[in-house]
Amino acid sequence: MTTRRDILQLLGTSAGAGLMAAALPGWAAAVPGRAGAGLTSQRPAPGKRRFTSEAVERQLGTVKAGIADPKLAWLFENCYPNTLDTTVETGTLNGKPDTFVITGDIDAMWLRDSSAQVHPYIPLARGDKALRRMFHGLIQRQAACIRIDPYANAFLPDPHGQRLKWAVSDDTEMKPGVGERKWEIDSLCYPIRLAHAYWKATGDTAPFDDDWRTAMALVVQTFREQQRKDGPGPYRFQRPSPRPTESQFLDGYGNPTRPNGMIHSMFRPSDDACLYPLFVPANLFAVTVLRQLAQMSAAIHHDADFAAQCRALADEVEQATRKAGLQRHADGSTHWAYEVDGYGNQLFMDDANAPGLLSLAYLGCVDRDDPVYQRTRALAWSPRNPYFFQGTAAQGIGGPHEGLRMIWPMAIILYAFTSDDDAQIRQCLQWLKTTDNGTGFMHEAFDQDDPSHFTRAWFAWANTLFGELIVHLHQTRPQLLRA
Repeated sequence: MTTRRDILQLLGTSAGAGLMAAALPGWAAAVPGRAGAGLTSQRPAPGKRRFTSEAVERQLGTVKAGIADPKLAWLFENCYPNTLDTTVETGTLNGKPDTFVITGDIDAMWLRDSSAQVHPYIPLARGDKALRRMFHGLIQRQAACIRIDPYANAFLPDPHGQRLKWAVSDDTEMKPGVGERKWEIDSLCYPIRLAHAYWKATGDTAPFDDDWRTAMALVVQTFREQQRKDGPGPYRFQRPSPRPTESQFLDGYGNPTRPNGMIHSMFRPSDDACLYPLFVPANLFAVTVLRQLAQMSAAIHHDADFAAQCRALADEVEQATRKAGLQRHADGSTHWAYEVDGYGNQLFMDDANAPGLLSLAYLGCVDRDDPVYQRTRALAWSPRNPYFFQGTAAQGIGGPHEGLRMIWPMAIILYAFTSDDDAQIRQCLQWLKTTDNGTGFMHEAFDQDDPSHFTRAWFAWANTLFGELIVHLHQTRPQLLRA
């Protein structure tokens, strides 16, 4: 059976570029050395792009004009519109706008990835009717997915289609339309983050109908079920796999915990199994989005009761996470743990995916100047984190998903996003600029010493996140791009 790892390894080779070209007719297949041959645009031909936004094209031109370095400008041109160019499919469903967003090389929609992939375009939606319709459709599609199964992380474009190949033998309750059923707290957080940001940017309330409200009630219900105050709840998951991170312990319910008010998560945003099911970054993310959901419910639907439920759950989870999720130093200072179990056991590490410890400030879960976060960020970007790698090509955070030595560009991007140090940001840009292996795109991960060894030639989230960083720097530190 072809596994996800097989696919990702293929896409990290020259054959992978050909596979991408076959998947998207009109794609200018990137090959090593292209950067030295005139920095030719790697975008699909205009007629082959899946979605075009005039506002995004204008933003692209404006920002690119402010970038002095030709290689950096080329990367931005390729990466910033990559989600729209290659992964968005729009239409109608049950008479309403519908948008399906694949991750790139996998023909399925992750609730997390789809939300993150389009997030950089939200500030432009007010002035672009087509872009608003795209967001409307995605918010509606995500709500429909949550109503199918709030415990699933990925969904198929066709509800009657075949399961993803690596999920065929999963021992869990698979429902029609579900691509993968790994319970991850962030899968329900990201659609709320997207909806709240879209509402605040545009004032548009059209996507937030009764179907959306039903999905949001399921979110709160699922979070409460996974506090596990009355037993493990309805979710379990096991997968026959030689990789232990693909399955779960103890008949699929995870390692033992002492319920303490935190929400249990069986998997991390990397889709790897949690060691301790009380995953700190995702709990802090849940606190943030529950308060956003309360704000929306009160302002849009005038539902004071549901808003109060959201705020009460956020307060409970925050108090529990602060009590159990902080690790104390000998001098009395504290930093965030990565996972805990409620018995006093705590794991410190960080993973390149978001939410993780590094990304807490980017996601708005903590203030970036908070001393606890600053200590946590420094430890995550150091040998104290077993998944922090330093090589001749770059340094950065990886994770168990691709193994040792493999640095994720996403982590370098988030390190720059959460920095106020110009030198630090310049170094991040240099690493990002020199580790694309001449392809013009970000990848999932690359070897710390050899960027020609990378995974996922077509990973839209990392591409668009890079574009978001460049736009952010253009708006806040334009001198770093002009140098």
